[in-house]
Amino acid sequence: MPVTRGRKTDKEKFNGAEATYAIECMMHDRKALQAGTSHYFGDGFARAFDITFANKENKLVNPFQTSWGVSTRLIGGIIMTHGDNNGLVLPPKVAPVQIIVVPVAQHKPGVVEGAQALCDRLCAAGFRAKIDLSDNSLGWKCAQYEMKGVPLRVEMGPRDLQNGQCVLVRRDNGEKTVIALDELESKAGELLDAVHDGLFEKARRNLEENTYPAYSLEEAKKIQEEKGGFIKTMWCGDLECELAMKEKAGMSSRCMPFQQEHLADTCACCGKPAKTMIYWGVAY
Repeated sequence: MPVTRGRKTDKEKFNGAEATYAIECMMHDRKALQAGTSHYFGDGFARAFDITFANKENKLVNPFQTSWGVSTRLIGGIIMTHGDNNGLVLPPKVAPVQIIVVPVAQHKPGVVEGAQALCDRLCAAGFRAKIDLSDNSLGWKCAQYEMKGVPLRVEMGPRDLQNGQCVLVRRDNGEKTVIALDELESKAGELLDAVHDGLFEKARRNLEENTYPAYSLEEAKKIQEEKGGFIKTMWCGDLECELAMKEKAGMSSRCMPFQQEHLADTCACCGKPAKTMIYWGVAY
């Protein structure tokens, strides 16, 4: 998942923290998700709760603390970043099942045994692979594992068995590749890497192509209403302008990115001298 890294405003930071930092992600519907945060507390919480330790001079002092929050919301982020109308699309590195082996016309002699041999080879090579030997139809099986987001499907039927080949199908784009059986392990690894890179590149394009500069509150509101996505503007740092953007344009501040751009000299909301560039968006 491509992210925008930055610092939260005082309004959006964790209560009691001196600073909160976040990674902001754009979902496929162009809404924002705060995917993870970290907080710097200084020694405020340590003093409040009387937490001490003995330093190298053997004196009791309050520690300076941090907190890191990366939680199950990342699962939702993966679903909403990569999923499509057919169900989940899971990156291979986190998919519980990376490869599903589906025999075609499994009632024909040798098909089940051949498909099972492929599954065994994949497992022995370190892939998380399974085989479906149920009585469900081929169409049902394909739809089932598309819905579950399995990155790669291996199909083998009587003709494949006769020709010493099998078919690999990518979940992300449906592309089919016919390979010789002795290429199975190497080609499966290549295609899983290709799925990983393809998913990230698609999400990166979604983030970059739907991030827009704006130079006034009215322009920011219009872009959000017509296109959605992230809006980046200059900001004076005043809470009043942050609240105005929320009230009038429906967007909250996402973060002040570490990679700053100088879009203008003045704040997009009030026209006062700007202090920083900031990202705005409609968030989950």
